[in-house]
Amino acid sequence: MGHGALAGGPTVDLPTPSVALAIGAHPDDIEFGCGGTLAKWAAAGCRIHHLVCTDGSKGSWDPAEDPARLVAVRQEEQREASRRLGGQGEVTFLGWPDGELESGLRQRWEVAYWIRRVRPDVVLGHDPWKRYRLHPDHRHAGFLLTDGMVAARDPHFFPEQGETPHRPNALLLWEADEPDHVENIEGFEDCKLHALLAHRSQFRSTMRITASEETAAGELAAFTERLRARHASAGAPAGLVVAETFKALRDL
Repeated sequence: MGHGALAGGPTVDLPTPSVALAIGAHPDDIEFGCGGTLAKWAAAGCRIHHLVCTDGSKGSWDPAEDPARLVAVRQEEQREASRRLGGQGEVTFLGWPDGELESGLRQRWEVAYWIRRVRPDVVLGHDPWKRYRLHPDHRHAGFLLTDGMVAARDPHFFPEQGETPHRPNALLLWEADEPDHVENIEGFEDCKLHALLAHRSQFRSTMRITASEETAAGELAAFTERLRARHASAGAPAGLVVAETFKALRDL
């Protein structure tokens, strides 16, 4: 189904971009938010890039976990997840401390720089206006995305970067309270799941898989079913079997 508005429903499927940049607060946020969409685009020839704002150092429920070790583990997990999605672009870590991200000028400078450097047709990230969001990093990552977009497009912001200003064609925000766009991910659910399972350090905390992937068959099946139900619910308003939902901004 091509891009366009359904009667009383969301728009469906942007044209496949040549380049896409996904910006997440932590390793694994991108896979949860838009993994199926990125896999679909990558299979169609899109070059996908990951930009992760924090170091993920607090992403464990084990008080004995070594934060430095966890940072290294999560970076490699993110690189592997990108490969599983078909990513051939850059996987970049801004490295701000987990739980301490701010939507400040220095962070905005960095996000604007990467938008200018990568020059994506489409950017994807957290919706900063989601109501009742608890995690501050998700809020700040969303505002960095929108504020960085403005800075990246206008030449008088950060001219010292030496990068040509860039204005993407579309911005897709996941976790939106009022989504108005869906991407059909039929045929790419398994790829998204495979990418999520690269984040082994997050099995217990975010996926409720308390044993290893190999031995926790029941828990893995339950996680898979939760994903399937979410994707089915997202696709239903557009008459799709499975989808990911977004708030789409096109007048950038």
